[in-house]
Amino acid sequence: MSSLPAFMARALAQAQKALVISSPNPRVGCVLTDAEGHVLGEGHTQRAGGPHAEIMALRDAHSRGVSVKGATAWVTLEPCSHHGRTGPCCDALIEAGIGRVVAAISDPNPRVAGQGFARMRAAGIDVEIGPGGAESRELNLGFFSRMVRQQPWVRVKAAASLDGHTALPNGDSQWITGEAARADGHAWRARAGAVLTGVGTVRADDPRLDVRLAPQAADLPRQPALVIVDSTLRTPPQARLFDVAERPVWLYTASTDAARIAALEARGAQVQCLPDAEGRVDLRALMADLGRREVNELHVEAGPLLNGALMRAGLVDEWLLYLAPKLLGAGAGLAHEPFAQGPLHTLAGAAALEFRSVEALGPDLRIVARMAGRDRF
Repeated sequence: MSSLPAFMARALAQAQKALVISSPNPRVGCVLTDAEGHVLGEGHTQRAGGPHAEIMALRDAHSRGVSVKGATAWVTLEPCSHHGRTGPCCDALIEAGIGRVVAAISDPNPRVAGQGFARMRAAGIDVEIGPGGAESRELNLGFFSRMVRQQPWVRVKAAASLDGHTALPNGDSQWITGEAARADGHAWRARAGAVLTGVGTVRADDPRLDVRLAPQAADLPRQPALVIVDSTLRTPPQARLFDVAERPVWLYTASTDAARIAALEARGAQVQCLPDAEGRVDLRALMADLGRREVNELHVEAGPLLNGALMRAGLVDEWLLYLAPKLLGAGAGLAHEPFAQGPLHTLAGAAALEFRSVEALGPDLRIVARMAGRDRF
């Protein structure tokens, strides 16, 4: 961000504050400045249904008792031009008398897609587009994915030993990584619109899959929805995941067993039958449905079979890997590796990834690796 205009960098810092609260809306920041370079107001998008970044910045300026006539608005995404849960932000900037708008990138939402810029230019506002575009898109990659591909950005999380095992041969896996890595994993859950797991994980671990360990857990306006892939409806109605208050649970199945569906619906699950030709859940149809449910980022914490199925279907966009400085030794097999995949016969058949970041978290390493070229849509 060092090469960015200072005020766009400041607007991006504001956008970062919306990381866990704005879903399904994009994470946007706005800074208002005068001709002398003084900050008049700033803000970021609030939770869905609340004010967007531009409105928050205008309110901040009003609270400071300053005029924004002729001011410059530095905003990390094109101001919206449609009536959704709130009114158009481009109209608010026009009505406030803003003289110039510097926007990082166009909004990929087809209901906006340049219309905000056109409306402001028609009103006499000078509009510049470009600085901070790459940073804003990266921050909102899930939103761009949903708007362009009609499906969420899929990030698979796994924790393993340095020799690639997620558990001992007897299944013991708690805990391979330390407290800092586990809290960080919860923070990545918190930024997602939904967390996905499989029935095998539900039955083996009885997890809550909430975000209680995230550093910002106390301030979260919501728990991410929980998605369960359960082709034969083996999810126990007494599972602890149903005990997380005010969290949607979306269960996808290939079964039409009315009694089991009724028992799960009584616990709050929304059950949807999406079978493929082989009698399992159609994972591509599931992703399309999550796009319709406005999920931008999907955080996957599942076992090797489901992870492997997602990989084979070409649905994994990114890996979030935590590596512990431990060697668990041979003998665990595919059942205790991050994803199940048959042996390759040539190196050319290996999945190609691009490292995005490597960071130490206490004694462990966090690696973010992206499927090569997957973000170019």
